Amino acid sequence: MKNTIEQIENSYWGKPEYESYLVITCHELRKKNLNEFEVEDLRIMIGQNIALPILIPMAITELRKNIFAEGHFYEGDLLRNVLTSEKEFWDKHPHYKKEMIALLESNQENIRNMDTTCEIENSILNAIDAFSE
Repeated sequence: MKNTIEQIENSYWGKPEYESYLVITCHELRKKNLNEFEVEDLRIMIGQNIALPILIPMAITELRKNIFAEGHFYEGDLLRNVLTSEKEFWDKHPHYKKEMIALLESNQENIRNMDTTCEIENSILNAIDAFSE
């Protein structure tokens, strides 16, 4: 059974060529069993537009539980990364875009009443506007 991104994609990146936390983490997460992924793992990988066909459905599941699912940065950071991921992905997978729009619509009141900083609120609202266009 294929349980990691590497196994599903049948693509093995090897050792990172660049020594940064983000690069090393992305390489490690490609080897991690998907059933062990946490919100932060999804946030990181989706933020880098890695394995979107595998990870966006997982993220949507998390967002259904809590529209403001939080990685290590702030409440709603997963939502923001999902909404700002590659436009080409959403163009190729319109059924996921419809799911996200329905999810946003069903959470309008929660989104309108989010309790966060103005900067984060504006970031999320701008991402929603751009996504919905």
